[in-house]
Amino acid sequence: MNKIKALVLTGYGLNCDIETAHACTLAGAEATRVHINALIDGSVRLGDFQLMVFIGGFSWGDDHGAGVIQSVRMKTHLGDEMQRFIRAGNLVLGICNGFQVLVNLGLLPALDGDYQQRRVALIHNDCGNFRDQWVQLRINSRSPCVFTRKMTRIELPVRHGEGKFYAESEVIAGLESGHQIVMQYAGKDGKPAHGRFPDNPNGSVRDIAGICDPTGRVFGLMPHPEADNHPASHPDWSRKRASDRHPGGHYHEKAAAPDSLSGIRMFQNAVDYFN
Repeated sequence: MNKIKALVLTGYGLNCDIETAHACTLAGAEATRVHINALIDGSVRLGDFQLMVFIGGFSWGDDHGAGVIQSVRMKTHLGDEMQRFIRAGNLVLGICNGFQVLVNLGLLPALDGDYQQRRVALIHNDCGNFRDQWVQLRINSRSPCVFTRKMTRIELPVRHGEGKFYAESEVIAGLESGHQIVMQYAGKDGKPAHGRFPDNPNGSVRDIAGICDPTGRVFGLMPHPEADNHPASHPDWSRKRASDRHPGGHYHEKAAAPDSLSGIRMFQNAVDYFN
């Protein structure tokens, strides 16, 4: 069986490429880190891949707003190619800054199949500062999202200053009716955060942390699934490890298995989709 080829986009202030490529590899994909310029000049063809990942970081320093310059540059040079990539049945994942780029491009939410118009925004956090924390997330089981299949509740880290999801009420209604709201911030009990800080770290409308397009093949989220790639990634890893001890003092190997990690499971779902 041929490995699924994942393109991990990098360049100009993006800084999660190695971590994201590692997550793709753990999930069983063949990951290639590709500079934006290599796509623009044609030395790398987007059509040679099945998964395209817009990674986190601070593209162009967020000088004109998070993801703004990257989205303009890519739409100008690669707009038609990205449209063909999506129509061909491939997958697109946008993480943090990558999510911001996808909404600026209009690839999300793509209501009524329109992948051109910008309908939502990710703006400055209500708290007024950068947030770096782990958050609880509720997964919408009715969502068509490929990346979250068979997932119900997970915990992932966020690290952003412009992560507040905002849209007009009619757009929110459209997202809800199409079950395109994939994940929402929650409390430790798994119940909706209802905007409470810090469970909802940025003030997102409806506690929205991630959305998909109507097909479920284009997915954007503010939390970082690629950062949940090893048991020691979690700040409570030592406490959890102690609780997983056998009576004889040995640790459960299963507790440390990569496929038990919710972040990696998202990438595995992408690989499984093609297999």
